[in-house]
Amino acid sequence: MLKLLNSELFLIYLKPTLIFILAGLCEIGGGYLVWLWIRENKSIGIGLLGFIILGFYGLVATWQPANFARTYATYGGTFIVMSLAWAWKFDDFIPNKFDLIGSAIALIGVMIIFFAPR
Repeated sequence: MLKLLNSELFLIYLKPTLIFILAGLCEIGGGYLVWLWIRENKSIGIGLLGFIILGFYGLVATWQPANFARTYATYGGTFIVMSLAWAWKFDDFIPNKFDLIGSAIALIGVMIIFFAPR
């Protein structure tokens, strides 16, 4: 297991991807809790938890090895895909073919931005 965690594959591709997923869960999940508080009249505790999770998202973003510009550009595309998946799971939203095509294009774009050899 330690060999995998120190491998080039993990350090270059898998670790940043896992960090993007964690950040996405924090931003989308935290934002969703604030949304529920404001838009669906849930308790203020739900909103405060959302703000805390959103703050943690800001910390998680700093764990990426790339610079600020590439990191946040890549978050943008990653969050497109993750927000549609979140809405599908938690908000009864069913993505159509254009949502899926747009998500695929965004994901391809961010992979080029973040993982292209420099």
